[in-house]
Amino acid sequence: MLKRYLLAPGPTPVPSEVLLAMAMPIIHHRSPDFLPVLDSAKKGLQWLYQTKNDVLILCSTGTGGMVGSVNNFFSPGDKVITINGGKFGERWTKICQAYGLKVKEILVEWGYAVRLEDVENALKKDPAIKGVFVQASETSTGVYHDIKALASIVGRFENTILVVDAISALVAHDLRMDEWGIDVLIGGSQKGLMLPPGLAFVGISEKAWRFADNAKCPKFYFNFKKERDALAKNQTNFTSPVTLIIGLNESIKLLQREGLQNAFKRHAKLAAATRAAVNAIGLELFSKESPSNAVTAICAPPGIDGQAIYKNLREKYGITAAGGQGGAKGKIFRIAHLGYADMFDVITAIAGVEMVLKGMGHPVKLGTGVAVAEEMLMEDR
Repeated sequence: MLKRYLLAPGPTPVPSEVLLAMAMPIIHHRSPDFLPVLDSAKKGLQWLYQTKNDVLILCSTGTGGMVGSVNNFFSPGDKVITINGGKFGERWTKICQAYGLKVKEILVEWGYAVRLEDVENALKKDPAIKGVFVQASETSTGVYHDIKALASIVGRFENTILVVDAISALVAHDLRMDEWGIDVLIGGSQKGLMLPPGLAFVGISEKAWRFADNAKCPKFYFNFKKERDALAKNQTNFTSPVTLIIGLNESIKLLQREGLQNAFKRHAKLAAATRAAVNAIGLELFSKESPSNAVTAICAPPGIDGQAIYKNLREKYGITAAGGQGGAKGKIFRIAHLGYADMFDVITAIAGVEMVLKGMGHPVKLGTGVAVAEEMLMEDR
């Protein structure tokens, strides 16, 4: 028997409490029974997003939230900036181009965070730019972009909004939507919220809603104004993903019992222990600055295929992590510490990496990284 461990940056493990809640008999999405369910989810998301505004709930993956955040606030021909520092930054560019937006890419070397002055200078140079698109946590590289600082910069431009993909950052990082002035904040169910894939969440500022009044990109399924009107009646515009929303309520209850700041601290501690253990083994982090608390990207040792490490973790030891994407494929592998994760997930991951590397002939003393992780994770307990 090989026990399985899910340590990928999405989907992430689902707690038993959430699974049991989703096993209850299905209810109709237009019946009175569903009204308090969606109302609870709506209030819970406002708590998580740290916003007074409604957070839309879409039946889609997180990419659906990204698409809707382009076609609901912009028109063909609008000038926008995309911060491209990884596969998901590339996705912003592709979505914007698909809707006819004129895209200026700020290219960021993979493994690094965007330089804030590049964004500020681009906005000053062209006042016609209407949007800045960025990842909070770039999942493909393990880098966190400074959203607070970016929001401060974009907020000084009255005719520009900041659109943030926080799909893998939500819960792992403190993202204060109202306090920082984030205009559009996108989340997904299968990451920090500890749910199966299938839900996207979009928080929207009053400034962004004003952009929606003039947006002319075509839209039908992802129509945010109609979703907002439906949410005011505790409904979604189309058929509600009832079971997932029931699970969402249970996930939020778990986070509320932990406390939002405690959840951020837990993710930061797990990430720090992972990074320290990786360095102790003699491996390099792919993220050269501003590492994410959601996922750690690790450089494969010289002469060893990163995809082979990822494959051996899964096939020999039952640990599903993640390989590299795009230009980083074969060069790195990635371990998540996101959502329903605790200290023993980190210890399991590091032990697995040590065993795989030793089995592949790489010189590593078993237990080196595990010992470092254990010492760090025992602190303050």
